[in-house]
Amino acid sequence: MISRAFWAVVAVLAGAAFVVGVGYVLHQRPAPVLAATALAGSNPHHVYLHLSTYPDSLAGEHGEGGGPDPDWVSYGPSTTLQVPRDSLVTVTIDQYDSGDAITNPWFAAVHGTVGGTETVDGKTVTKVNPLAIGHTFTLHAAPTAQDPLFVSVPLPAQSDDAPAAKGSNYPSPIQVTFSFRTKGPGKYVWNCEFPCGDGYYAKFGGPMSTRGYMSGTLTVV
Repeated sequence: MISRAFWAVVAVLAGAAFVVGVGYVLHQRPAPVLAATALAGSNPHHVYLHLSTYPDSLAGEHGEGGGPDPDWVSYGPSTTLQVPRDSLVTVTIDQYDSGDAITNPWFAAVHGTVGGTETVDGKTVTKVNPLAIGHTFTLHAAPTAQDPLFVSVPLPAQSDDAPAAKGSNYPSPIQVTFSFRTKGPGKYVWNCEFPCGDGYYAKFGGPMSTRGYMSGTLTVV
């Protein structure tokens, strides 16, 4: 019988291969840009982004019809992000999707954020339950001359039987907030490291390897 450790190694290698591949795929078609903004009258070097994760693609950048694969999990409102250089970036993610145990528990911990923390529904944490992960937001760059930037935060899973909120197709979201700092300009890739896509073993295909769903870019300008 093949051990769990073997499949954990397979999953990590598949994730690495996915990162390399997605760096190419992400440049193949234009997408709406979601630019971080500062609050009116506040520090212009503290900017904000608001994202959501959905169990389908009916509320993201593909429109109400969900595009060619409406049942694919997705981020929204866009997966093409833009932030300013030399700034503090605060990201809020509304998490609407269910989940399961993550293949690599390392991604159940918070990495690269200010203070090494995130807040989950207002509670400050450094990690979440690895048996109940919905998605991750994992930002990184291939080795280049641009400034290194690595951030990875886990998004707790919604309960499978969470009822839909009034007037919505989705439950009330789990809200995750975290901050990180940018340096010089560059273009980075981000993706989900929870295997929520297609493929019998590692499930890193389908929405996980397709721009506009579970992967995107972040450009520092």
